[in-house]
Amino acid sequence: MHRKILISLVFGLLAALVISALSAFTVDRTEFVYLTQFGRHVATYDGADDAQAGLHFRLPWPIQSVQRFDRRLQYFDLPGAELLTRDAKRNTIDKTLTIDAYVCWRIADAPAVDRFIRSVGGIDGARSVLGQRLNSELGAAVGKMELDELVSTEPGRVDDKREELRKQLLEGGSHPLRQTALEEWGVEVVDVRLRRTNHPPAVRQAIFDRIISEREKKSADYRSEGERLAADIKSASDRKVSELRTGAEADAVRLRGQADAAADRIRADAARQDPQFYTFLKKLEDYQRILGDNKSTLLLSTHREMFDTLFNPPNPSGPPSGRPIPPINPTAKGEGK
Repeated sequence: MHRKILISLVFGLLAALVISALSAFTVDRTEFVYLTQFGRHVATYDGADDAQAGLHFRLPWPIQSVQRFDRRLQYFDLPGAELLTRDAKRNTIDKTLTIDAYVCWRIADAPAVDRFIRSVGGIDGARSVLGQRLNSELGAAVGKMELDELVSTEPGRVDDKREELRKQLLEGGSHPLRQTALEEWGVEVVDVRLRRTNHPPAVRQAIFDRIISEREKKSADYRSEGERLAADIKSASDRKVSELRTGAEADAVRLRGQADAAADRIRADAARQDPQFYTFLKKLEDYQRILGDNKSTLLLSTHREMFDTLFNPPNPSGPPSGRPIPPINPTAKGEGK
């Protein structure tokens, strides 16, 4: 009898330990714990709250059950999609691009867990609805953009357009993605980014041609700028040379005038000091001008005035003894050259 009672107590104690073990659960700081009773929501525990983190107890399954969800930031890659860009000049479809993107998201907070489970069911459901919504909006947004806005050699242009696309995906439209995801699915969409832009083989040559065209345009711009600067430098140098030449000519005219004036003064002084000798020198200058080129030949008699001037020059200073210098007369008549 006592043995049966002991066995019963042992079995009762083991059953209590098993039930207690099945009824205990912990809440980690990195998760939300969703507690239900017969499928009805009872409580949500937030591990970031010190009061809710740690050990808890519940009724054993199937009365009560728990679901765990990671409260940290999560991301997933959108499937690569071939999207069509727009040709603004012809208002038609331009080229095809393969765009890869990724999404960063998390469950908003503890109260949003119930809405999250009821609307999307779990992590996979959240990825599915977010992926479908973003693929649709990404295709619509890229369809309004030009190829140059996503593929360009211009510094900063692609980054600026990607930032505009990101803001449009998150906050654009009548029903912004962030607001819709938070209100309907309990999901906070943190960010959407384009990972890379690939070019299908059919459009690669068009991309290369576009790059070559842009490089040639840039080269033409540099060449035009260089020619403009060269023209400006040449114009400035020509203007400087003209100014220097004008100044030099003015100085030459001024100096020539001063020299002529000085020469006139010297001649006037010489003429005043000895008019006869000055006249003699002027005649010599005239004869030199007439006969100095070695091409003119004159056949003259020795009785000409020219020979009188040459043979009887005036005495500029007068004879030493006060007597006149006897004239030099030719001893014979002849020809002069």
